[in-house]
Amino acid sequence: MPDHKDPADRGRRRFLRDSAVTTAGAGAMLAGVSAAQAQSAAVLTSERLRPQLPGGVMSGDVTRDSAIVWSRTDRNARMLLEYSVNENFAGATRIQGPLALARNDYTARVDLRALPAGQRVFYRVRFQDLVHESALSEPLAGSLVVPAGAADKEPRDITFAFSGDEAGQGWGINEGWGGYRIYESMRRFRPDFFIHSGDQIYADGPIQAEVKLDDGSLWRNLVTEAKSKVAQTLDDYRGNFAYNMLDANKRRFCAEVPFLVQWDDHEVRNNWYPGQVIGKEETRYDERHLDVLAVRARQAMFEHNPFRIDSADPFRIYRAFNHGPLLEVFMLDERSYRGANSPNRQQGGRDADFLGPQQMRWIMQALLRSRSTWKVIASDMPISIVVPDLNPDVPKGTFEAWANADNGKPSGRELEVAELLRFIKRHDIKNVVWVTADVHYASATYYTPERAQFTDFKPFWEFVGGPLNAGTFGPGEIDRTFGPDVRYVSIPADMKQNRSPADLFQFFGIGKIDAKTRALTVTLHNVDGKELYKVELPPEA
Repeated sequence: MPDHKDPADRGRRRFLRDSAVTTAGAGAMLAGVSAAQAQSAAVLTSERLRPQLPGGVMSGDVTRDSAIVWSRTDRNARMLLEYSVNENFAGATRIQGPLALARNDYTARVDLRALPAGQRVFYRVRFQDLVHESALSEPLAGSLVVPAGAADKEPRDITFAFSGDEAGQGWGINEGWGGYRIYESMRRFRPDFFIHSGDQIYADGPIQAEVKLDDGSLWRNLVTEAKSKVAQTLDDYRGNFAYNMLDANKRRFCAEVPFLVQWDDHEVRNNWYPGQVIGKEETRYDERHLDVLAVRARQAMFEHNPFRIDSADPFRIYRAFNHGPLLEVFMLDERSYRGANSPNRQQGGRDADFLGPQQMRWIMQALLRSRSTWKVIASDMPISIVVPDLNPDVPKGTFEAWANADNGKPSGRELEVAELLRFIKRHDIKNVVWVTADVHYASATYYTPERAQFTDFKPFWEFVGGPLNAGTFGPGEIDRTFGPDVRYVSIPADMKQNRSPADLFQFFGIGKIDAKTRALTVTLHNVDGKELYKVELPPEA
């Protein structure tokens, strides 16, 4: 069980206590009401006037000298922000932020610029009610680490976490079990940032109040209206994102660790692709066009995460984050530009797209320009683990990820992998590592041309994290096209599928770059933080 109290809860209690003190004499003004009753009424009235922050505070998209600070309130209000390099907020910079309105689900963000390199920045958020301007929310505090600059004389170690897959297969917030306690385990590593590799919500996965476990006991979920059905409307998708922020562990983690977020399929619907129309075999949906659902889901995802909005392409998900001379992170989008799921054996053409031509050009040029020692590619799907599309409305033998299970020369979506790996080799781009999630177990795989059908590439590692709080599955079949040598798998080969979080098969990864040696050490951990696997990767000179 976590050994902390949520900052928002502490703030509410402190506010109620302080209000009680200042209104102790109010009972005399209410004829026929006791002092205690008057005090209680005054406190409740004041609390109703003050905006509330049900989702806490959150930062993200940290790169070089900038970061996004995000929060959400419960009414029309203005975001107010102050930040400082001092925890006591001495010399704080104060910003009057944007309005949080119903049209953006009462969310707001501030893009902080010119932050001091290599330092921890403390921030504090309040909201001001637009009707009662004197009514301010309780302040909520957070912090973030700004990446080191190239000119820093004493570079600092970098630690980051990665995982994915949250609130899936009916396993939601069980407060009696400790909620999303994996977030508390990750927080104890004090990562500089967290890569969330998708399936941040399960919009297609309703949650019931109780689920019977194998031993006869009950897993008891917190349930909301939005999580009691599949998401179809914009408000349904918003409610799925808001659900995860009801967990105290996640709110505390979000206040201390910046997020880098990408999406996978369950942000919209299992295994979706552009242009897909839901077949008649799936009876839960009234809106059957995935393009319509994806627009709503994407808007909700951007509203409920600390994305930096690109004015030229407001809903672009693929992007890069420079963390100084030691690290750059490249976040891919493997949903928006893919062709239809298929047997995945094409010899070319748009049907074989996974990243698409524009994103392929971007990732190649971004890798080529990078001067950081380590280049981490965050992919929302693994390269060699075979992921079949098992939706009832698609033909058997359809594949969802890169791999097509033929163990042969690249075909279908594998052609993009081959093209990217060939580019990395020919331009001698060093120290590229992949991190991913999606398959609901953890693994470590080393790819070498000596074992591969396609050989024109430099050896590299891929690490899989997840699930954060979802059913555990696998292990998956391995496609041998790119010479995978699976060094570690976190679950038994004959494991029962859809194991609950109570079985402790929930996983995350930690990467740590030593500033002096520039070595990257990657470890894989279970839900309680126990180390399961470790490998140290020296940098290629």
